[in-house]
Amino acid sequence: MEQFIAVAEELHFHRAAERLNMSQPPLTSAIRKLEDDLAVTLIERGNRVLGLTPAGERFLDEAHATLWRAERAIMATMDVAAGRAGVVRLGYVGSSLYGRLPDVIREFRTGHPQVRLELREATTAAQVAALREGTLDVGVLIPPLAVAEDVEQTPFDRDRLCMAIPKDHPLGRRQFVTLADLSDEPFILWPMEEGRGFHLQVIQLCTHAGFVPRVTQEAYGMHAVLSLVAVGGGVSVVPESMSGFRGDRIDYHPLPGVESSFELVLAHRRLSPAAQSFVRLAGQTPLL
Repeated sequence: MEQFIAVAEELHFHRAAERLNMSQPPLTSAIRKLEDDLAVTLIERGNRVLGLTPAGERFLDEAHATLWRAERAIMATMDVAAGRAGVVRLGYVGSSLYGRLPDVIREFRTGHPQVRLELREATTAAQVAALREGTLDVGVLIPPLAVAEDVEQTPFDRDRLCMAIPKDHPLGRRQFVTLADLSDEPFILWPMEEGRGFHLQVIQLCTHAGFVPRVTQEAYGMHAVLSLVAVGGGVSVVPESMSGFRGDRIDYHPLPGVESSFELVLAHRRLSPAAQSFVRLAGQTPLL
């Protein structure tokens, strides 16, 4: 097809051969073989090339289109193999959107415009299940993970816990609030099976403060938990990074000590080249 295009555009076998960096006789033979294979005359000849037949004009158009598609196929294949194209399905716990994740997403999209990044908010347990099912490529979640030897984890971000109290609550009028002050309050938490490590950390902090939290309602996801706090459904302990959420309805009080800090990790199993590019980029930015 490339040889035919050269002859069709030059309308001269010698010039076409020079353009193709080949001698003329093999080029003449190749075009005649093409016509014999198709059983169609493509080029009108006399003492010289006179022009293209109607069939030759149509074949020229199709040849251009075919070579263009072939070049695109090659480039697309190379882009996917290099992680410059494809799809990355990224799961995340709600609180991670208040840390460094948005900056990583922005940088990845800028540097990989041909990769479609699909974002899915989900609990830690739901993300681990999706990674195993192959419906998620990378997850941003909170360890420790229960029975997850098959899931690779890479440090990603850090956060700490704080108390979330409705603004119209009597404790809201205090300048300083301790976790022990919440001992008689109804708690809103998330189910342990959806975020075991996070749930246990809150229970342990409360135990160290001298009480076991009275959980009156459970909610899936931090946004749901804080929405219930905002309407006076109870108090909670949540990531400090979310302390700007519904600040008009909720007072946030930090919890001191290293025991209140926690880590977020990138979790993954089998990575596509595009997903490898995302994990590589996310790992380049130092932890806060």
